[in-house]
Amino acid sequence: MGELAGALVEALRLIFGADREVREIALRTVVVSGSATLLAMAAGVPLGYLLARRRFPGRVLVLGAVNTGMGMPPVVVGLVVWLLLVRSGPLGGLELIYTKEAMVLAQFLIATPLVVGFTAAAVQALPPDLPELLAVLGAGRLRTLWLLAREARLGLLAAVMAGFGGVVSEVGASMAVGGNLQGETRVLTTAIVTETSRGNTERALALGLILLAMAFAVNLVLTRVQQRGR
Repeated sequence: MGELAGALVEALRLIFGADREVREIALRTVVVSGSATLLAMAAGVPLGYLLARRRFPGRVLVLGAVNTGMGMPPVVVGLVVWLLLVRSGPLGGLELIYTKEAMVLAQFLIATPLVVGFTAAAVQALPPDLPELLAVLGAGRLRTLWLLAREARLGLLAAVMAGFGGVVSEVGASMAVGGNLQGETRVLTTAIVTETSRGNTERALALGLILLAMAFAVNLVLTRVQQRGR
């Protein structure tokens, strides 16, 4: 209890004491994880819709791969991206290893299966003949897609929360492809690992509390939008 109380005091000091390093780390965390989540939504929502509405050979196999990807260990994703981006890898010429862009790529690969899976489940929960009914009522393709998205908005917002929650809390992939470089690629999760390895338990716990508070704030906003939409 003493360590937790000390961590809470340290967290308040870091937040209200205007600690520049912690502020930069927190902002970098939001930018990296937020960018990865937005990209995952841009790619995952259409893919989830297609998997839910289309029938094609191998569809069950693809859904099985998506469901497997939803539980993929982040450190494995980080290792694969590292092998691709390292100088001797096929994409080494891009010189992205140990950059924020590499972290966004790794987190994008982690979040996308979550978004695809939640989106497919949300769309499959809609009445199967709803698109045809909307077409009969005169809705065009874009209007139909918009109305379907509105009907599935609870599941789509759950996809956003799952995707963001999955990447903002991961550490293995960020450490592997970002390198945890101070002032460059260090985010809250890797900073927690660093402080723990140094024996700075209170500071590590304080950073953990800041990460939880930040994730709670984002999910609270999304939850309010989700529940208001009901």
